[in-house]
Amino acid sequence: MTEQILKKIENKEYNVGIIGLGYVGLPLMWTFFNNGFKVTGFDIDPQKIEAFEKGKSYLKHFSDDDFKRMTGSGLVSITTDFSRIPEVDCILMCVPTPLDGHREPDMSYVVNTVETVAPYMRKGQLIVLESTTYPGTTDEIITPICEKATGLKSGKDFYVAYSPEREDPGNPDFTTGTIPKVVGADGEDALKIALALYGAVIVKTVPVSNNRTAEAVKLLENIFRSVNIALVNELKVVFQEMDIDVHEVIEAASTKPFGFMKFTPGPGLGGHCIPIDPFYLTWKAREFGVNTRFIELAGEVNTSMPHYVIKRTTEALNSRKKAVNGSKILIIGLSYKPNIDDVRESPTFVLMDILDKHGAEVSYYDPYVPVINPTREHAHWTGTRSIEWDEALIRKFDAVLISTNHRDIDYDSLREWSDLIIDTRNVYKDKELFGKQIIKA
Repeated sequence: MTEQILKKIENKEYNVGIIGLGYVGLPLMWTFFNNGFKVTGFDIDPQKIEAFEKGKSYLKHFSDDDFKRMTGSGLVSITTDFSRIPEVDCILMCVPTPLDGHREPDMSYVVNTVETVAPYMRKGQLIVLESTTYPGTTDEIITPICEKATGLKSGKDFYVAYSPEREDPGNPDFTTGTIPKVVGADGEDALKIALALYGAVIVKTVPVSNNRTAEAVKLLENIFRSVNIALVNELKVVFQEMDIDVHEVIEAASTKPFGFMKFTPGPGLGGHCIPIDPFYLTWKAREFGVNTRFIELAGEVNTSMPHYVIKRTTEALNSRKKAVNGSKILIIGLSYKPNIDDVRESPTFVLMDILDKHGAEVSYYDPYVPVINPTREHAHWTGTRSIEWDEALIRKFDAVLISTNHRDIDYDSLREWSDLIIDTRNVYKDKELFGKQIIKA
């Protein structure tokens, strides 16, 4: 059976099924489509289905023309009907893996998806989890549910693999197809099939010994970033007290051609990966009686950053004989990083919450996010709209706080229109204004 499947992939007769058509699933669909594969997408959100069928993109880094190309090709269809699972040859799951209210892994999306899919599975299918998770998820959750629901055996009747997503939305230098793909699997045949599938559309595949190793690879990538960002965030606070510009230090240090990697501080962590993934490992490590003190300390430093920014904002307002309570504060940038519309885990929400709690009138401006859609943790901001980019309007604010440094914002005009700017992203370099009009935070 394995050889037949490999031949089917080679001939591009393999029907790819993708569950979850968001920031991970949609680029994956686009990649398979562009390489001539038939793709069936599954999502529980009927609004995505409707937008797709109308050729209307719901993610900023895809155009309407991209959607129209897919819908008009005859290769791509998307549906909310999971009874169509038997039509596909593989099931690639790109579903959320957030933390719950106790900062522990919320596996409900994975479990619910597998429990929905498993009764429809047939012999010969490959099922792959792409969501970031703790080591053991694939073997301990996905395989047992599938085997119990189908009566089939992994490695014999169907195949299980894990291949972590490595998406970086808005990055012009890398796409899904140009980022090497790590692949682990349950058995030799499953690995052969998964490597052949991804190898047909992605520049390079990186096989590892099993699913647990592949799951650990993704965690290491994100924990590495979390720890190093925590380091420069902590140095930012230390150097501020010493009247040293941390950004100048980092730029000078980055001229060393070996032994140094540049990371930059900010107002907190955002995106689905870095604020969440390290805690998946700390949770799992407790099962083995191991404390992950270094990882948890980095998490503490990073989650404290919004409070540090508010402290600097408060001090700046006080120096002008103003209190946060009653001040009108404009935050620039809602998305978690520049030039995209992704607001997942954005530290701007935390800044807005703290300022609101302290009695400030909070508004935001973001050309990529004109209105706040429902989120899991910040539903109370749903429906809030970005202000217009207008001189008279912006001059009315007591302070402007730059949280995300989008490239297409006129920062020169912003400096003319505002008497006080709290700059968390090193937008402004004019040291003569530091501590006067521009406050680094």
